[in-house]
Amino acid sequence: MVNKKDYTNGLPDPSSLKDEILKKYPRKIAKKREKSMVINDPDQDQEILANVRTIPGIITQRGCTYAGCKGVVLGPTRDIINLVHGPIGCSFYAWLTRRNQTRVPEGGDNFITYCFSTDMQDENIVFGGEAKLKEAIREAYEMFKPKSIGIFSTCPVGLIGDDVHSVSREMKAELGINIFGFSCEGYRGVSQSAGHHIANNGVFKHVIGNTDRERTGKFQVNLLGEYNIGGDAFEIEALFEEAGITLLSTFSGNSTIESMEYAHTADLNMVMCHRSINYIAEMMEEKYGIPWVKVNFIGADSTAKSLKKIADYFGDPELTAKVDEICGREMAKVKVIADVVKPSVEGKLAMMFVGGSRAHHYQDLFAELNIRVVSAGYEFAHRDDYEGRKVISSIKIDADTRNIEDLVVSKDEAHFREDLVEKKETLKKSGYNFSDYAGMMPEMKKNALVIDDINHWETEKLIEFYKPDVFCAGIKEKYVVQKLGIPLKQLHSYDYGGPYAAFGGAINFYKEMQRMLATNIWKLVDTPWKHEPEIVGSMTIEA
Repeated sequence: MVNKKDYTNGLPDPSSLKDEILKKYPRKIAKKREKSMVINDPDQDQEILANVRTIPGIITQRGCTYAGCKGVVLGPTRDIINLVHGPIGCSFYAWLTRRNQTRVPEGGDNFITYCFSTDMQDENIVFGGEAKLKEAIREAYEMFKPKSIGIFSTCPVGLIGDDVHSVSREMKAELGINIFGFSCEGYRGVSQSAGHHIANNGVFKHVIGNTDRERTGKFQVNLLGEYNIGGDAFEIEALFEEAGITLLSTFSGNSTIESMEYAHTADLNMVMCHRSINYIAEMMEEKYGIPWVKVNFIGADSTAKSLKKIADYFGDPELTAKVDEICGREMAKVKVIADVVKPSVEGKLAMMFVGGSRAHHYQDLFAELNIRVVSAGYEFAHRDDYEGRKVISSIKIDADTRNIEDLVVSKDEAHFREDLVEKKETLKKSGYNFSDYAGMMPEMKKNALVIDDINHWETEKLIEFYKPDVFCAGIKEKYVVQKLGIPLKQLHSYDYGGPYAAFGGAINFYKEMQRMLATNIWKLVDTPWKHEPEIVGSMTIEA
């Protein structure tokens, strides 16, 4: 067992932990899992196995393709009816689980609070559900008069062959509104990541570029991969507004389909969650010439850097001065709280296994409090999320990835921004970084244990080895971890807390960590199985 006093000279070598975990698996499984567990060395190029199927029978944190498409990307958009074609359970599962918030102007539509489903029954599975889908679309239109309806396929729909795309085209012609479908059956990909990709393709094909809009400000931007969990987007929007930056559209926190339709008129795309939204960023650059940059508004230091990066892009002295003023003022506020909180939490140990870029971004927040991250990983990442985009060309396209349509994107002569292409080339010569993401591993400490698609067995062994002070994950892991006497902070839905983005969010997070870590209550947690014999199974026969 490693003693925490050893951590003062760096993180301990977890080789023995890794070996112990792998010994429990049959030989073939151990060989596969070994590639998904990397003892980090930021000075070396290391490869991790990611975006592969979870081993059957192993309990992990992943969600399904449908959850990634409907629940993550389209779920936070308020003026579209997201109609789930399938049994009611699928729709109910994806209803309000992520605490996506929105602000509706007077007279505006907000359908987020509703749960729309065709509620397929046994007879629909046997005889087909397209007629019921058409009926549901008509009913939704008659009741709510939406501008747009999205149709989301669940597993039974793919198995019986209902064609949501032909139904969407037929009903679009009948009702005169934008209706489009997603083939996002839960089994279509290895995780919710496939659903993100499918959603990106659908939004790009059916929404972006539908309407034009005259310039409404000197600096027009889109924010991609920010989902307004607990009000995060509100914090970021306030900073943009004060700086004089016009946020045209967010994909997709506090968002509207209407704003996505004219998102192609922006001057810059900013990518927060690289995994869930980089597809749209790439396609918009190819079709419209809009460059994209990676940003991070989690953490005070990261927020300041991102704001300054935006100001550097536009190169306007007035904007630069305003951003410097905002950052100076807000960082002073943050420092006051950090100086109070830090003495009670610094030196604590954290682990985080979260989707999207959160397992990476939140390490910046912990670093501001001198809390050390000993182990981290993603639920649904690809290798480039860990190692950086430099490895994309070496990633093999497997059969699961081929289930997703590969869009052919061509230049839009009427809307392509040659001026932005020239601007990008000029800034690149001065060292400005475009279309890049360094990944999580290069920014983690030496000997930190990086694990993709962690499972329950591995989680228990990591907690036993490191004895972390806080574990960051989702609702499925929350109560199991807390029964081990370790507080768990949900970074999917924030445990009804937040916001944690930008400067105000950093202050909220500092205070939350103080409440969770500067207490002895978790050491008082005791469970009966600690004092009772444990029945442990073993593998004796291998296929």
